[in-house]
Amino acid sequence: MDRELSYGIVGGVMVPHPPMIIPEVGRGSEKMIEETTRAYEQAADFIAELKPDTIVLSSPHSILYRDYFHISPGEKAFGSMARFGAPQVNVEVEYDSEFVAAIEKAAKNAKIQAGTEGERDPMLDHGTMVPLYFILKKYASFRLVRIGLSGFDLEEHFKLGQVIADTAFRNVRRVVYVASGDLSHKLKESGPYGFDPMGPVYDERIMDVMGRADFDELLDFNEDFLDQAAECGHRSFVMMAGALDGKTLETKRLSHQDVTGVGYGICTYKVVEE
Repeated sequence: MDRELSYGIVGGVMVPHPPMIIPEVGRGSEKMIEETTRAYEQAADFIAELKPDTIVLSSPHSILYRDYFHISPGEKAFGSMARFGAPQVNVEVEYDSEFVAAIEKAAKNAKIQAGTEGERDPMLDHGTMVPLYFILKKYASFRLVRIGLSGFDLEEHFKLGQVIADTAFRNVRRVVYVASGDLSHKLKESGPYGFDPMGPVYDERIMDVMGRADFDELLDFNEDFLDQAAECGHRSFVMMAGALDGKTLETKRLSHQDVTGVGYGICTYKVVEE
């Protein structure tokens, strides 16, 4: 492997987090999204091939503040799918506390409000659990950094991603970024949030941008448009975009499904050159 790719951000994945994709939760309904399941397994294989020391995962369902990015503290964390009727599906992971401290310090130097204060619930959320469910089947030799989103604008999320990438390089960490997030929740009348014309527009546009890895365009999405589409993961994708900024990528669009009224998209990004 080339020396410049031996550490720092070496790859990223865009993944959804529908609890129903886990068979113990879906109880048969997961068959509706078999295409997404197959793509998720490919994404997990992709991560295993990259052999990261650390996975940085941003989740819309981790602790959220209007004016602060919460980074989960501590040495380890536990989570289960008990709230979705499957307590037997559970995960315990080790946090990369040293890397968390380095990110916290770098964010402070960059005047970004981010850190480990204000943890309200240490349990892993489903936006973290679903990706880990697939990843841990293929690869377990990593420590985790879990980051919540915030009410800050898109540019601030992008900047934090850049800080994470710089910190990974400076701390000689081999890091894969996992951006957890569903797409629009308003794709069908039969879906959980009903239909809005902007739902399909968002899904088509976000999959086009992410499929081309033209990440600057992520910052052009209007906040009113994002609200009308009832998207879930846009800020998560923007943070990953910041982490991958300035890198030459091998991009693969693996899947997009909208059969449940909620959009699920999966893409992978391999860093081939700084």
